[in-house]
Amino acid sequence: MSFLEDIWNRLGEGKDQTVLQEARPEEFTRATGGELLALIQSAREFLRAAGVRPGDRVALIGPNGIRWTAADLAVLAERAIAVPLYVRQAPAELGAIVRDSSPKLVLAADGATPLAGGGGAPTALFDELFAAKRGEESEPPLPLAPGDPVTLIYTSGTSGAPKGVPLTAANVDFMLPRTRARLDQLMRTVKRPPGGDDVETGEGESVFHYLPCCFAGSWILLHSVLGRCAVLTFSTDLQRLAEELADSEPDYFLNVPILLERMRSNVEKQIAERGGIAAKLFRAGRDAYFRRQAGRPEAFDGARLALASRTIFPAIRRRLGPRLRALICGSAPLAVDTQLFFAMLGIPVLQVYGLTETTAICTLDDPARVVAGRVGPAIPGVEMERGEDGEVLVRGPHIFPGYWNRPEETARVLRDGWFHTGDQGEADARGNWRIAGRLKNLLILSSGHNVPPEPIEEMLLRAIPSAQQVMLVGNDRPSLAAIVTGAVTAETVQAALDEINSRLPHYERIRAFHLCPEPFTIESGLITANGKLRRDAILAALRDTIDQLYAADNPRAASA
Repeated sequence: MSFLEDIWNRLGEGKDQTVLQEARPEEFTRATGGELLALIQSAREFLRAAGVRPGDRVALIGPNGIRWTAADLAVLAERAIAVPLYVRQAPAELGAIVRDSSPKLVLAADGATPLAGGGGAPTALFDELFAAKRGEESEPPLPLAPGDPVTLIYTSGTSGAPKGVPLTAANVDFMLPRTRARLDQLMRTVKRPPGGDDVETGEGESVFHYLPCCFAGSWILLHSVLGRCAVLTFSTDLQRLAEELADSEPDYFLNVPILLERMRSNVEKQIAERGGIAAKLFRAGRDAYFRRQAGRPEAFDGARLALASRTIFPAIRRRLGPRLRALICGSAPLAVDTQLFFAMLGIPVLQVYGLTETTAICTLDDPARVVAGRVGPAIPGVEMERGEDGEVLVRGPHIFPGYWNRPEETARVLRDGWFHTGDQGEADARGNWRIAGRLKNLLILSSGHNVPPEPIEEMLLRAIPSAQQVMLVGNDRPSLAAIVTGAVTAETVQAALDEINSRLPHYERIRAFHLCPEPFTIESGLITANGKLRRDAILAALRDTIDQLYAADNPRAASA
């Protein structure tokens, strides 16, 4: 049975139960399994009338929601290939992706970004898609062959134009049972906090989702949850994220590190502003916990931690989510301190490692054996090895067949059956992997020292909560320097550097910095659609500024 047949069966079994909902200020917009199947059937009839046939590409652009999900499933059910696009991506980049994928049709939500130079592909709005006359019953999906591509997801393009990654039915059929097995383990292993009510259906789990479904990890999570006895709530307004979380009361949700960093900073800031006995209890318990983790406990730390764990920590946890069993985090390495911070509150953070080319996932933390700073072991059926220069190599049924219309790029990363990820990593004795960063981002100083920038950038972001982005530079230079964006002062940055540099070896110390008041944006072309730094573009845009950081008359420039 294919993953689509699994989803259809689940929706049919839950035809009178809520399976999807959208968080709205007044009340949630909900869809039962039967209502979602009806929307899918309407869309399928529209696609057929528009001449969409098996193997055709159909681009999809719009915010997360019930209708986006129905459109995606309708395309897959007709054995066409869904090409999900990011609504915030620059129009020129979206146009380039559309030209590269040459879709038969573009499906767009009202108000979606115009596709500049999109190659003339006809566009249909969601209102048209779901206005088609519906059949009496929902038809089952057309059968899929293992090698059939089901989606074409474009990489973020950190070092060039985005590349199309086709994922096949076999890739997804392999991955979804494994993600569901890990979610089953999470629901069994990590107890729900006392006092949380069951979801409206009275069964299954509650899942919250705010990351765009056009990204591979989000797309896999969406299809994993659709095949489960669960209710998935879509965020509709990131400015109301805290309120939406409180209203949806999830058991777990998928995150990127920057959100967890901000959640931690907000908790600490609010408690500090509150002051009084609560702040004292929190600081005493937190400091005791981190001393214990570092192996340097002090007298009475056990009592301090026990008192905070009975009083202030449960209150914080309830504020973050009364039913919350765990947070899931991917897309980039998470700072160890932040992972430990949530563990201190009784909320494990499960890390995931993978790329679009690996059907989003290679490793998943075991909920019963989380190791802070590591991303868990390879999932069953996946092989991982450490190659030259510490590069992570991966092999298994989840590896994509090759880039869309890019045979040379494919040959570069797929060699002898192994996918060369471009990431540096290493595994401990129990097989738990740690990812240090991207090989191509490695900074090689003129002294010959090699420095992966990502861990130090994360330390700086943690130390400067008001900073939006931090990027280290220093290739072929005598020392490292930092570019810091956001509303920060030189004094704040220098104080953070003084503290961080004291803990780093001499060649990793940051000797100069430059402040950019305006953050890097997608629109400026300096970050990708999922928020990653386009380092080459930033280096080119700030070339003169960086040269000045290393000028002989710059008092902050110094040799390592």
